[in-house]
Amino acid sequence: MLVEGKVGFYRKKIESLFEVAGKVLKEDFSKVSVSVNFVDETEIQELNKQFRKIDKSTDVLSFPNLDKAFNEKLNEFESERNFDDGLLFLGDIVICKKVAYSQAKEYGHSRKREICFLALHGLLHLLGYDHIKSEDEKIMQNVANKILSSFGVNR
Repeated sequence: MLVEGKVGFYRKKIESLFEVAGKVLKEDFSKVSVSVNFVDETEIQELNKQFRKIDKSTDVLSFPNLDKAFNEKLNEFESERNFDDGLLFLGDIVICKKVAYSQAKEYGHSRKREICFLALHGLLHLLGYDHIKSEDEKIMQNVANKILSSFGVNR
């Protein structure tokens, strides 16, 4: 998977995590792209207010490009591929590093684990997973735990 955006030294880690996610989900991410950007608290608060009508900072926001349900496969979206490069753009993930680092400390795990969790959480939203209903939250949590465990990042 091609990871674009401002992610600094976390780029390789996130790319590797997303590669593992593709294997666990049995999806071909070789011609898929996603944008991941780290922003400050002010910017994520503005985005949260604009798109979710919640006027406070948060840890991660996702902006899906596809109207995909979690049980649909990416090959069902062939017509959405970019004509220029053949890539299927999943959407944007925005992470507030300051909130992530604060949560890592609060939860007693590493910053790396928290960034990986949030990036994966964002990716799963782009792939149609959600946690509004409790049964959907259980599905999303189970998938996330399986991927993080396969990647070697645990609580």
